[in-house]
Amino acid sequence: MKRSLRRKRPMKLGTTVILMVSAVLFSVLLVVHLFYFSQISEMTRAALADKALAVARSLADSPGIRDGLRKAPAHSGIQAIAEAVRQRNDMLFIVVTDMQGIRYSHPESQRIGQPFKGDDILLALQGHENIAINRGFLARALRVFTPIYDEQQRQIGVVAIGLELSRVAAQINDSRWSIIWSVLIGVLVGLLGTGILVKVLKRILFGLEPYEISTLFEQRQAMLQSIKEGVIAVDERGDVTLVNEAARALLNDQPSRGDTQLASLSRAWSQVVDLSEVLRDGTPRRDEEINVKDRLLLINTVPVRCNGAIIGAISTFRDKTEVRKLLQRLDGLVNYADSLRERSHEFMNKLHVILGLLHLKSYKQLEDYIIRTANNYQEEIGSLLGKIKSPVIAGFLLSKINRASDSGHTLTISSDSLLPDSSSEDQIAILITVLGNLIENALEASGPEPGGEINVSLHYSDGWLHCEVSDDGQGIAPDSLDHIFTKGVSSKGSERGVGLALVKQQIESVNGNISVESEPGIFTQFFVQIPWDGERTRV
Repeated sequence: MKRSLRRKRPMKLGTTVILMVSAVLFSVLLVVHLFYFSQISEMTRAALADKALAVARSLADSPGIRDGLRKAPAHSGIQAIAEAVRQRNDMLFIVVTDMQGIRYSHPESQRIGQPFKGDDILLALQGHENIAINRGFLARALRVFTPIYDEQQRQIGVVAIGLELSRVAAQINDSRWSIIWSVLIGVLVGLLGTGILVKVLKRILFGLEPYEISTLFEQRQAMLQSIKEGVIAVDERGDVTLVNEAARALLNDQPSRGDTQLASLSRAWSQVVDLSEVLRDGTPRRDEEINVKDRLLLINTVPVRCNGAIIGAISTFRDKTEVRKLLQRLDGLVNYADSLRERSHEFMNKLHVILGLLHLKSYKQLEDYIIRTANNYQEEIGSLLGKIKSPVIAGFLLSKINRASDSGHTLTISSDSLLPDSSSEDQIAILITVLGNLIENALEASGPEPGGEINVSLHYSDGWLHCEVSDDGQGIAPDSLDHIFTKGVSSKGSERGVGLALVKQQIESVNGNISVESEPGIFTQFFVQIPWDGERTRV
């Protein structure tokens, strides 16, 4: 038989709650029933005994009973009085005896004049009321005894009254049925209340079953932990209620998993990602960049609203540093490839010239052309590759040299420049960002008129790279020098003023520094110093 691999479906919420509440109600009511039934049984028995004792006392005080005890049993008249009372109160027997225990009355008249059966009368003969359960001639009964006194308070006899135990049991059973009906009504009311409770719970839980909620929770946790973006959520007080592993890694914090309240993280993380400000003013933050422990994060933060009220905020962020580094490295490789492509076209043209000179047998001109071409290559490319050992940086600078040439300007790498390759991709990415922005600014400062001179100098010493970029363009006004690295400040119009701010941010993220000197209309020169994981001997 083929085994089913389907997981057994749990019971529904309504069924589970009804069964659990019913079990609790039944258990509680059963205990109550047993306890109160025992109490009511005792109370019923005591009530019947008290009633019989009251009748016995009434008979003991009756003048007819007292006078009858002074006569012979057969002529006392006590039998008629006792039977009348017995029948009126539905009792098993009423027996009146003298001090010797001789009966003066009995439901079976032939037993009159005979001794009373049972030792439970002895206490009454000694002047004490007594209640006992015993069997006589008629049946097992609840028996009540009270002494009879004459006018001088001398005991002259005993009144004994018997209640059949089956009658006592019947009254107790009547009481039991009232308890049983009460229990059943209680169960029905409890089930009705449970049904209402289930409907309320279902409405609160949006009609979902518990296993569906747990499945959704597990799916949510799995999705949160599987995405690469960091996610942090806070409640209206600013306390962190949700954080995934990507967020912990991006924020360089690994708290213990037992820290369920995340109290130690709430304030610091909320401030880092501006969650507190979003909670306060309700304004979303879109694509903001912040630095967190040498990481550049791109953050989006939005408030969470319910019925128009802000009940929390959620922030998603990703590491822009890695993306930017890859793009910059790719850009360097693309520039390098473009430079090689341009050189390949140039060399194809040179080969065509060489082929033409061969056909013309102009060997002297051919020799001069080859020597001149080789010298030019050595000056332009061979010299650059000899100074710059990083292929990515070399390709990047070649592309900038070609771009400057296309713009009518000249970009030169100083003859004394020496740059070893670096084993750190981060350092290479930062250098490309710095050189790219500074060279582009220099080209723009040189203006549309050709003839601008741009110089780049790179020197490595004791773990530090010293870089200088200068141009002979329009320069920077003295009142702008103090704000040149501020984001949004630019003399190039709106939507500008980002490049130098990014350059400064990148340099300071690795504990480097940047400065600038400028004379309007004469020159501008930037000085950069950043750590460089290279050795001079590599050059």
